[in-house]
Amino acid sequence: MKIMDEKILLVDDERDIADLMEEVLTQDGFCHIRKAYTGAEALAVCREFEPHVIILDIMLPDLDGLEVCRKIREFSYCSILFLSSRNDDIDKILGLSCGGDDYITKPFSPREVVYRVKAQLRRQKYSLAASPGNVPVLKAGPLSLDKESGRAYRSGQEIPLTGREFLLLAYLMENTDKIISKERLYEQVWGEYSSICDNTIMVHIRHLREKIEDTPSKPKQLITVKGLGYKLRKRTD
Repeated sequence: MKIMDEKILLVDDERDIADLMEEVLTQDGFCHIRKAYTGAEALAVCREFEPHVIILDIMLPDLDGLEVCRKIREFSYCSILFLSSRNDDIDKILGLSCGGDDYITKPFSPREVVYRVKAQLRRQKYSLAASPGNVPVLKAGPLSLDKESGRAYRSGQEIPLTGREFLLLAYLMENTDKIISKERLYEQVWGEYSSICDNTIMVHIRHLREKIEDTPSKPKQLITVKGLGYKLRKRTD
């Protein structure tokens, strides 16, 4: 069994579920696991522990998981996987739009959780991998992205990105002036084990435009190519 060095934070007020996930992850080689049972505890542990992945229940006794996620996004780019008993598309979209990276509905297969955690870790490794030509800093117009530090900038000002937004922007910046289909973005950014719908990628593109465009409703850099996908222009003049 391969020992995994990545750190996992489990947040669920149902201790039996948290214990079950810890057991399955431990069996798969994860040895750095912490647990929290309230939103406030999750925030405190996240700041101190600095996890790579958080599995976050939406229904918590104090703060709900969506609010916890929004607060975490103020200081961390780690991957966040929501757990919820609600399976409506609107709930999934709310979770993803507030900074989540994946959404798992209860009841769930413990093995599925492991696969989804590993998919998130693969995406993180991709984001830090050298771009073509081994250039760790990508540039496109006023945008720059440092893959080693996990930070992105617009005209020298840091852009507050979620982990998924960072991966999405990194992939688009590695393929400037190319049309990238939704299917390709799913494959490269979300991974094979994620549940994806068209609305999900539209939400992420919209939020990304709000952070990199002067007028998000009339984008000049991250444009839609009708019927084909999206393109990030290297220059906007």
